[in-house]
Amino acid sequence: MKVVRAFVGFFTSKQIHEVSERIRQEVEFKLLGKWVEPQNLHMTFQFLGDITESQAIDVIRNLQEVAKRNIPFRIRYKSLGVFPDMRNPRVLWIGVSEGANKLVKLAKDVERLNAKKGIIPRNSKGFVPHVTICRIKKSDKKTLSHLLKKYKTVEFGQDEVNKIALISSSLTSVGPVYTVVEEFYLGA
Repeated sequence: MKVVRAFVGFFTSKQIHEVSERIRQEVEFKLLGKWVEPQNLHMTFQFLGDITESQAIDVIRNLQEVAKRNIPFRIRYKSLGVFPDMRNPRVLWIGVSEGANKLVKLAKDVERLNAKKGIIPRNSKGFVPHVTICRIKKSDKKTLSHLLKKYKTVEFGQDEVNKIALISSSLTSVGPVYTVVEEFYLGA
């Protein structure tokens, strides 16, 4: 049986691609890491890891159900943050202000339906609405702290969340390649 590495989520707008690029250029030599390619910028509702074809079919059915129950909504991107914390920053992300509660509800719907089918990822952490823009390898704490303070109240734009997708992730030597396996429009 074929196994695929996958997650549930959606891709961001071109506006966020431009924001990420602008931030990358601003800290290019002070923050070293793997910047997410613009076409790969996304929000993950649930990282599934390796799943079988039959599990993928269950996830697709669940996403169809989630899409029927939810209508499109707007979100606003605001501020920058790091995971897990400033002592050991590993991920630089763009946060969400408006619409965050709707994103959390959507993520919980996905997790609940997948759990009913026995699809419970091993390293599942609570969902925090964000878009990863860089996986940090090395950073100057002072520069990073300044960057987070500078962008604490800055709004980066908005997106309409109107679809949800099962996305496969193939790891390659040049980075991940994401492929939409199946996607569903909200409210359809």
